[in-house]
Amino acid sequence: MSKKEDNTPQQEFLFGKKNYTIMFIGIAVIALGFILMAGGGSDDPTVFNEEIYNWRRIRLAPTLVLIGLGIEIYAIFATSKK
Repeated sequence: MSKKEDNTPQQEFLFGKKNYTIMFIGIAVIALGFILMAGGGSDDPTVFNEEIYNWRRIRLAPTLVLIGLGIEIYAIFATSKK
């Protein structure tokens, strides 16, 4: 009776440290893509700004978002050393 038994289960994370690191990198790439996609508008609504169709907003930013999503999928499926 002097010894107290601890039968509470230990809480474990779903993924390992490697997975969470890769997930953070994926989130950063997705955020960078959305940051590069922003802007290009005009202050005057009657004036059209051609800057919205530049290479950075049409090609680079969506590609970075898709690459980031691919990194997230890889992070979920990557095996961690437990």
